[in-house]
Amino acid sequence: MYKVTSFVLLSLVVLALPAQSAEVNVYSARKEALIKPVLDKFSAQTGIEVNLITGNADALISRMDSEGKFSPADVLVTTDVGRLQRAKSQQLLQSVDSHVLGEKVPARLRDADNQWFALTMRARPVMYSKDRVSADELSDIEDLTADKWKGRICIRSSSNIYNQSMVAALIEQMGEEQTLEWAKGLVKNFARPPKGGDRDQIKAVAAGQCDIAIANTYYLAGMLTDSDNSQVEAAQKVAVFWPNQDNRGAHVNISGAGVARHAPNKQEAKALLEFMLTEEAQAWYAEHNGEYPILDGVEQSAVLKQFGDFKAENIPLQRVGELNSEALVLMDKAGWK
Repeated sequence: MYKVTSFVLLSLVVLALPAQSAEVNVYSARKEALIKPVLDKFSAQTGIEVNLITGNADALISRMDSEGKFSPADVLVTTDVGRLQRAKSQQLLQSVDSHVLGEKVPARLRDADNQWFALTMRARPVMYSKDRVSADELSDIEDLTADKWKGRICIRSSSNIYNQSMVAALIEQMGEEQTLEWAKGLVKNFARPPKGGDRDQIKAVAAGQCDIAIANTYYLAGMLTDSDNSQVEAAQKVAVFWPNQDNRGAHVNISGAGVARHAPNKQEAKALLEFMLTEEAQAWYAEHNGEYPILDGVEQSAVLKQFGDFKAENIPLQRVGELNSEALVLMDKAGWK
C-alpha cells in the first residue's frame, strides 16, 4: 500500500511540473541588433528558445574559461579565426558531427576537428583616397613598402587581431623572413603611430591624414549606410582596391561559431549552427553585418556589390589561427606598435 501511495504521489508531482521547453544559450560577440533577429527566426521555426548574452569577444572567451564545466554557454559566436582558434586551444569548444555543416562550409573555412565553422567572410583589402590616389598606382600588398607610399599609410595597431591574422596569413604564404621584411617596410611608410579602429583609418584617409588604409570592407559598408551624414561623407571619399588579384588573392577572414565544450543543450546548439547556414539565415546575417555569405548563390548586400568581385586567399584559416603568436612576435620585431 505504501509503494502504491508513493507512486501515485510521484506521478502527481511529475504531472504538476510544467513541460520544460527546449533552449540554447548563445554567447555572442556580435551586437544584439546584428544577430537577435535571425535568432528569433530560429526560435519561431524550431520552438527552441534562445537566451542571448552579448559582449566583448575576448571577455566572452575568458568568461567561458572561468565558468569551466558550470558554464551555461551552448554556442560561441565571434569574429576572426584567431579568436575561434584561441577558444579551441583553451579547450572551450567541442567537435560537432553534422553532415549539413560539413557540406555547406568549405573545408578551408572550418576547423579540421569540426570545433568551429565560418558563418560569413570578412575581406581586408586596401582602401584609398579617391582624390589623391589612382587605382593604377596600386597593385599587390607587398608594393605598400615602396618609397612612394612613405608617410601615407594608416592602419590599426599590432594588438588588433585582424592585423595579426593578416600577418599570420602572409607568414603561411610568403614565409617568416619575407613577411618580416614586408612588415618592416610597411611600418616605415606609416603616416602616424597606429591608433583607433578600422573606421578611424577610413576617416583619416578622408581627412587627408593619410592616403592609404587597410581595413575590413564591412566598416566601409557600415559607414556608407550610416544614419550619420558625416560618416557617409567620409566613406564616399574612399574607394576599395583588391590587392594580389594576379597571384594569391586578397586577405579574407571570417565570423564563425562553435559549440561550447560543456554545452548543456548540445543538440539545440547543433540545430542553431545548421540553421545559420540556411539560405534565409545567410542572406539576413550577411546583409546586416555587411559581410560576405558562405553559401554560393546567396546574394551579397547592395553596398558590397559596389566594391566589386575579387579573388580571395585560398589557405586553410585554421592555419592562420595557429600562427597568431608567431605573427604577434614578428610584428613586434618589425616595430609595429
